[in-house]
Amino acid sequence: MTNKRIISGLVSVLLLFFVLSNYSFAAAEAKEVKIKTSAVCDMCKAKIEKAVKRDAGVSAVDLDVKTKIVTVKYDEAKTNPDKIKLMISRAGYDADAVKADPRAYTRLPKCCKADTK
Repeated sequence: MTNKRIISGLVSVLLLFFVLSNYSFAAAEAKEVKIKTSAVCDMCKAKIEKAVKRDAGVSAVDLDVKTKIVTVKYDEAKTNPDKIKLMISRAGYDADAVKADPRAYTRLPKCCKADTK
């Protein structure tokens, strides 16, 4: 009986180690993309970050308003840079060469419209 408990305990520990090591390895595989946007203010930052966070493949997003660069960490098995750029466009902002969706742009507050600055 004691040997069975020891073996069972060892198997449990090894299984736990295997699961945790795979989780850590998967987390380390996150890709990062930097996208130039047409953001102009902190409200833009909030809107863009909220839109991009909706993507289940995105693990982190941060827009630097000063440089207009949004940095996105994502799982390439779930999303990709083109999809992320499309989400930014649908929020009303340019994303690299992808222009802002015209309808979404018209709904932005005046402070968020690049042509009013």
